[in-house]
Amino acid sequence: MMVGMAGLEGVEQPRQSGHAAAVRWTPAVEDEQALQAIELHGDPTEAEVRLPSRPESAYAARRITHGVVTSHWGLSPQTAEQAVLLVSELVGNAVRHTGARVFGLRMVRRRGWIRVEVRDPSRGLPCLMPVHEMDVSGRGLFLVDKLSDRWGVDLLPRGKTTWFEMRIADRQPT
Repeated sequence: MMVGMAGLEGVEQPRQSGHAAAVRWTPAVEDEQALQAIELHGDPTEAEVRLPSRPESAYAARRITHGVVTSHWGLSPQTAEQAVLLVSELVGNAVRHTGARVFGLRMVRRRGWIRVEVRDPSRGLPCLMPVHEMDVSGRGLFLVDKLSDRWGVDLLPRGKTTWFEMRIADRQPT
């Protein structure tokens, strides 16, 4: 059965280029970029990774988070996707609202939990605001609140750490 565009039945349709698959996003490409980001910036499971407080650093933080969750910790793609979304929100807040030059990213795994921390030099506390259907911004902490199991802020002598924790199913011994 030939499926075409409505109203153009019987007219030859353009064919899909066989090269389209070459540019598709694949998990292998994503994994490689994540590991390259860890190699370039550092491993946040070993020490805090410091990134410049610029919007483009959110990309690096997402890649690093993906690499740690999938490659280092061997957790599911769904867990990685959720952690990447939440770290993006915390990094976005640190970049937009603190006026800092750098922020820090740290990741910890404990039995049954992962914790992701974003540290910045501002002592201004993030505020969970009500979210309305047509809002185009201000949903970051709302997402963190809804998608993480716990989240909070630890005030430091110079700044704060905003963090979230997610329950995970530990791998069974093989």
